[in-house]
Amino acid sequence: MNEKILLASAVFVPLIGSFATPIAGKISERLRNGLSLALVLLSLVCACRLIPTVISGRVVNLAFEMPLGLNFVITADCLAVFMAATSSFISAIIIIYSFDYIHRYDNRNEYYLMVTLFLGSMMGIVFSGSLLFLYIFWEITAIASWRLIGFFREKQFVIKADKAFLITVFGALAMLIGFIIIYQSAGSFELADIKKAYTTSHISSLALILIMLGILSKSATLPFHTWLPDAGVAPSPVTALLHAAVLVKIGIYAFARLFISTMSISYVWEMIVIGLVAASALISAGAALVETDMKRIIAYSTVSQIAFIFLGFAVNTEAGVAGGLLYILMHGLAKGGLFLCAGIVEQGTHTKDITKMGGLIATMPVTAVSFFACALSVMGVPPLGGFFSKYLVFSGTINAGHIGIAFVFLAGAILTILYLCRIFNSIFMGEAKVAPAQEGSWLMVSCVASIAFISFLAGIYIRYPALFASVATQQMLGR
Repeated sequence: MNEKILLASAVFVPLIGSFATPIAGKISERLRNGLSLALVLLSLVCACRLIPTVISGRVVNLAFEMPLGLNFVITADCLAVFMAATSSFISAIIIIYSFDYIHRYDNRNEYYLMVTLFLGSMMGIVFSGSLLFLYIFWEITAIASWRLIGFFREKQFVIKADKAFLITVFGALAMLIGFIIIYQSAGSFELADIKKAYTTSHISSLALILIMLGILSKSATLPFHTWLPDAGVAPSPVTALLHAAVLVKIGIYAFARLFISTMSISYVWEMIVIGLVAASALISAGAALVETDMKRIIAYSTVSQIAFIFLGFAVNTEAGVAGGLLYILMHGLAKGGLFLCAGIVEQGTHTKDITKMGGLIATMPVTAVSFFACALSVMGVPPLGGFFSKYLVFSGTINAGHIGIAFVFLAGAILTILYLCRIFNSIFMGEAKVAPAQEGSWLMVSCVASIAFISFLAGIYIRYPALFASVATQQMLGR
């Protein structure tokens, strides 16, 4: 198939096809579910078909001329394809899990519409070759996540969905103003033109601040992190999809695309970003250590782990950037698995309070083992995939001369071990404090077991994702 058709299909098929899912739902729930999964799988297949092309060093471009010079441009390079393949793969597993998890609730047609629309807009973001359309797709994800966070429609849940929407949208508006400043300087919204314009200069401080407001708000990084734990009121597949596996990675992607691949930031700003994410890593890890709500603990963990990815990108070394890319994949898998396990536990016990649980390993052995394996990956325990990504981030930080920062993040890594051991012990070990809860459906349990197994295989066969990340890093750094 023509590479440009693959690129266009990866973006437009789930984006446009998502609006057919409610119609399919009127006919048959199985048809709707199958259509949603097929749309996501098609994006995954298209992204995977582009891997040999981008690894060979070629870039696929597709442009449509529009009035006022605001051309629509989508581009596939290693970074974009890596993000697209990772996001669509994790999304596909989560949709399969949703078949059994969501079927007992209302608003199912809207759920599959918004999940598929979100994935399509995510593809639009990662393949966008224009700042203007990156912003447009960015806002579509905000609308989709807003509806999904408030899925249960209870007043307190809707308030928290509104909070997430307002924080991310106002951050995006600030980012748009930053994009306009860049447009005035470079004379174009297209990333290729901006890269040429900023070959020998840094982005202005005002534009950088405004863009970083958008990036930090979407990635739930200090001081805009509070909406993410509150989003735990959403169904577990939503929290896995939007707030662990995909949504918060959008901000990280934007940072990598703009400030590594396209423009550069000064050393002073690099240190400001590193200091900010170091504080975010420690504060959120500390919050996870004292929180008692199962999903809020995992959400605070996400805030902390996102800081590690930011660190890898901010130090701007080859090892750091490659580690950051691998971290996106490994963290997405493992954290998605943790949220899906939490969904099984919550449906079985009807509580999210870890102080009211205990002893569930006896009745939920597969969920317990899967949770533990995913937790080990997040901790960075070999041979799981999370070890290699964390090792590369630390290696890149030390290579850049930031020894003190490395020790700060080492403290964050130790806190990660403590709060994940605490949540596992409270839920699955000790004496039972709730009525015996059985495993979830075979489909849900198979999904969490598959994610845990893939996290293990990703470490055993690390050379394959590492090669992809290495080539993407070389392209991003222009080496």
